[in-house]
Amino acid sequence: MANTPQAKKRIRRNERRAEINGNRLSRIRTFVKKVESALAGGDKAAAADALKAAQPELARGVARGVLHKNTAARKLSRLTKRVASL
Repeated sequence: MANTPQAKKRIRRNERRAEINGNRLSRIRTFVKKVESALAGGDKAAAADALKAAQPELARGVARGVLHKNTAARKLSRLTKRVASL
């Protein structure tokens, strides 16, 4: 158990950050799912719009440290390729 005030504060901070990061990740997943559902529906215009909205969310996740840079690049590349192939 944490004994020092710094360690106690760090535990409180880590809990808050974990909640915030979890929300960010969930938001990113939601945007990606919107693209995938538009792809499944075969609607190229909707998929392109959803992809345009998902791209800054992925970039923001990288900037905030929630996603690794290569992970976001890979997801974006794969989604872009699927949208283009419709």
